[in-house]
Amino acid sequence: MSALRFALLVQGPPYGCEASAQALLFAQALLARGHRLSQVFFYQGGVYNANGYVCPASDEVDLVAQWRALALAQGICLDVCVAAAQRRGVLDAAEAQEAGKIGHNLSAPFVLSGLGQLAEAALSADRLVQF
Repeated sequence: MSALRFALLVQGPPYGCEASAQALLFAQALLARGHRLSQVFFYQGGVYNANGYVCPASDEVDLVAQWRALALAQGICLDVCVAAAQRRGVLDAAEAQEAGKIGHNLSAPFVLSGLGQLAEAALSADRLVQF
């Protein structure tokens, strides 16, 4: 079987439901099987996965750090819906300054982007999987 190109849509926050954790496990499994993960798009409550201020207890899994590590190790784009992020207070430096906020909390390598990135990912991937 030839390698497939995947894109993921994550709509669940890092804590409070299983969507983000399942998406991360799915991503790790497909990469281990030789498939390619081109992009992960975080939408709705999924934008909380990009919040650099998330501080889980020391005995809990840090999903934000795990997404960040996966992206850096594998060269995966972590796109965050800018409109959904703004509504939920997840801002990069430019958005925070424009909104007159004191600080920003978008954790690199997550980047704010529009729904056009999701559409492009869906068109260029062999499979788009939603969590």
